[in-house]
Amino acid sequence: MLNAVRRVLPRNRGLAGQVWKEMNQQITNYIRGKVLEMIVVGIATWLGFLLFGLNYSLLLAVLVGFSVLIPYIGAFVVTIPVVGVALFQFGAGTEFWSCFAVYLIIQALDGNLLVPVLFSEAVNLHPLVIILSVVIFGGLWGFWGVFFAIPLATLIKAVIHAWPDGHSSSALNNRIAQD
Repeated sequence: MLNAVRRVLPRNRGLAGQVWKEMNQQITNYIRGKVLEMIVVGIATWLGFLLFGLNYSLLLAVLVGFSVLIPYIGAFVVTIPVVGVALFQFGAGTEFWSCFAVYLIIQALDGNLLVPVLFSEAVNLHPLVIILSVVIFGGLWGFWGVFFAIPLATLIKAVIHAWPDGHSSSALNNRIAQD
């Protein structure tokens, strides 16, 4: 039985250890980035809704903040209560459409500006790599690909970063010691 376990474990434990260490750090940074994104989107939404005097602004802003945890679907689902409250309060007039436009602008800025910039800093990936990973993994695996795109791109980066480049194992050990 021990031999079976040994066959499953990687032979180069230094490489696996380095990938594990980097992934642990990057996942921690990713979670911090998600929390910061939730806070920024929630506060921006709350201020936008307060500007219009929308009822339940804080509650709706908290929902919008949490909606960023589920890419695209979260924003779509939370749009229903936002539209419902605004429609009942303002009717289908100019105030409703202005409030809804502010909500859409916040969502667009979150997906197209805040996420790439914020997570490029958090997980040390270029914003273009983040956008491409969302498109590629989303195309491959749909919703789950979009959901796990940034962690998967981070894993690929960690493996590439840790992969020995043909030098001796002492070069790998030096790289591990530096990190």
